[in-house]
Amino acid sequence: MLSLLDVFTPAAPAWSTDDLIRYSRSSRSTCYRYIKVLQRGGFLTPVANGSYILGPRILELDRQIRMSDPVYAAGGRPMQQLANSTGHSALLCMLYSDTVMCVREELKADAPEGLFSRGQKRSLFTGAASKVILAHLPAHQLRSLFAKHRKTIAAAGLGADWESFRKALRQIRQDGYCITTGEFVAGITGIAAPLFNREGKVLGSLGVALPASAAERSEFPALTQAVVKAARVVTERIGSGKHGVDLPARAVG
Repeated sequence: MLSLLDVFTPAAPAWSTDDLIRYSRSSRSTCYRYIKVLQRGGFLTPVANGSYILGPRILELDRQIRMSDPVYAAGGRPMQQLANSTGHSALLCMLYSDTVMCVREELKADAPEGLFSRGQKRSLFTGAASKVILAHLPAHQLRSLFAKHRKTIAAAGLGADWESFRKALRQIRQDGYCITTGEFVAGITGIAAPLFNREGKVLGSLGVALPASAAERSEFPALTQAVVKAARVVTERIGSGKHGVDLPARAVG
């Protein structure tokens, strides 16, 4: 039933009952029941011609997350300070199964078009925000990921064999940050550092994004230092317990 919500996208925001039935591959009566349950819960709302769009309950839950999520809360002030001090947009991302999701953004007026934004997911192997998380996963999880995604990992420039993959990730861990250009959106450079829970297990990343055309390599040391410092502050705030319960490391599929 909940998988019906996945079909509502910016490209296809409204779906008819018949289309939802075809997508669900369930019986007409079963899908009608699913739709009615979702409508009563506020997850779907009817519009003209017997179609549905996402409902107001989604907005309500998003507000609740913004007010109660410990990582979102911990990132607030450090992200603002990072964006103001560097002049670039700041992004906070979290490991989400075998993907990475942006959960908070602090955008500057000149933020690049198409920038990774709240609620958006992307590959665990693409871009600085993802790669710096990947590099800090336990070895057994990395072995599992490499076995499942070997071609994708090679295409992402992380190595065509296990030893090369390990070496690439070890370098990122030793550096304490990751810098990439154009891996998620063409023309955008990202610099990211990892975030950890109290046990020292990786939860996500904090970073800045800027137009590659405006990225002076002479700036990178100062930008990197600012990102790493801000990520440490957020990690400390997460571990302090002031922003909610202690967080376990996210599972990787």
